[in-house]
Amino acid sequence: MTQSDKTNRQIVLAERPVGLPDENTLRLEQTDIPTAGKGEMLLRTVYLSLDPYMRGRMSDAKSYAEPVKIGEHMTGQVVAQVVTSDLEGFAVGDYVLAGNGWQDYAVSDGAQVLNLGANPENPSWALGIMGMPGYTAYAGLLKIGEPKPGETVVVAAASGPVGATVGQIAKIKGCRVVGIAGGADKCAHVVNNLGFDACIDHKAEDFAEQLKDACPDGIDVYFENVGGKVLYGVLPLLNPFARMPVCGMVAWYNMTGLPEGPDMGPAILGTILRMKVKVEGFIIFDSFGPDTYKEFASEMTGWLAEGKIKYKEQVVDGLENAPAALNDLLLGKSFGKMVVKV
Repeated sequence: MTQSDKTNRQIVLAERPVGLPDENTLRLEQTDIPTAGKGEMLLRTVYLSLDPYMRGRMSDAKSYAEPVKIGEHMTGQVVAQVVTSDLEGFAVGDYVLAGNGWQDYAVSDGAQVLNLGANPENPSWALGIMGMPGYTAYAGLLKIGEPKPGETVVVAAASGPVGATVGQIAKIKGCRVVGIAGGADKCAHVVNNLGFDACIDHKAEDFAEQLKDACPDGIDVYFENVGGKVLYGVLPLLNPFARMPVCGMVAWYNMTGLPEGPDMGPAILGTILRMKVKVEGFIIFDSFGPDTYKEFASEMTGWLAEGKIKYKEQVVDGLENAPAALNDLLLGKSFGKMVVKV
């Protein structure tokens, strides 16, 4: 079913998943298109961002944000177009960045909506390299990781929208950069197209040994967004006073209990203590303010224009395909920043 001007499709949370979301977790519904009133505008979704944090919003466990309620449409950032407007500064046809979630249409009073203009060159990039993932990479690496020229930076999920950007910024700052990705194709992209010094396939049986060989001087900054065996391979290689920005743990998002195998708590906390490792978790828009965002937007625009940063995007057609695409993302089957062309 394609987008129309007659109904509003929504994908709602039907039940809370146990482990990986399945066909019963999300449900496609149709409702009437809402009507914008005085001081409001009607927005039509063009692109929907898919991001790992969405799995967390399906759970009712305590977190940094309220969970999606059963029967509510899924949360998410979108690039939308203005259909009608009674708001100064927003004209019909303008593209905007908004938090409308998994649906075709939404009414907005303009709060927390960014106008991208009538003809942005790459509107979907506001969901990726110029949006939350790019900003996460920039602020997490530079403000928490504080890389110095000549240091070794290791990046998990290196072919993804955050990891790919982290590594390229680290190269700009004069670091040796080692990526970790899943599969030969992703690793080749990371080295040949993004310019990392090396990339290790975490699916390899000798992953830990390969990572050690790629980091002969140890690891000074580890950008963590995976967890699992990738983290376990990094731990023995961390140098004294290493820094670890933590923005995600996708390997553990679908767990229903404690991980199998030995208790790694002593190894993790022992390494942090002995190596004096700085570990800081962050949620990008909670941890950093508008001044940091302006700095990011200015520098990233320049790096893109100069060809210093390269960006890969995976576009999925159709809102109805968003649930399956999100599972691909959670299972590491995506390649680049995933967006849905609604």
